[in-house]
Amino acid sequence: MDIRTLTPELSVTPQITPQDVASLAAAGFKSIVCNRPDNEEEGQIAFAEIARVAGEHGLQAAHLPVISGQVQDDQAMQMAGALAELPAPVLAFCRTGTRSTMLWALSQAGRQPTEQILATAKAANYDLEAMRNRLDCLADNPLSASCNLETLIVCPGVKAV
Repeated sequence: MDIRTLTPELSVTPQITPQDVASLAAAGFKSIVCNRPDNEEEGQIAFAEIARVAGEHGLQAAHLPVISGQVQDDQAMQMAGALAELPAPVLAFCRTGTRSTMLWALSQAGRQPTEQILATAKAANYDLEAMRNRLDCLADNPLSASCNLETLIVCPGVKAV
């Protein structure tokens, strides 16, 4: 596993397997959040299987699926809610960890300076520079029509390093 720490309460990683869950529990994680829709790719392990194994190891599990390339503001707020409710530390995963990092970043807009959000992501080897304007917009006035709250498509310029 390629676990990357964003905060003391949240780390992200690419797709995990049921076999990884025991190691995650031993490493001290208390919760798992899956940000991938089931059946996103052939052979992908269903969230229900990971949740079942997580429960066997005393971890809580939440499924907040996000379509790759279409991160919505309400999904970021759902992620923020899950992070506030789930026991920490939390491990969030998706195909590469990028969507999970993006959700965290959007949930922090207005709570942390944009520079700090981008630096935290970069320290975990996620370059979210393409999200700078979006983060600034949400921090300044999240209800502004210019923020286009419908759907945010940022993956083309966002890369996991």
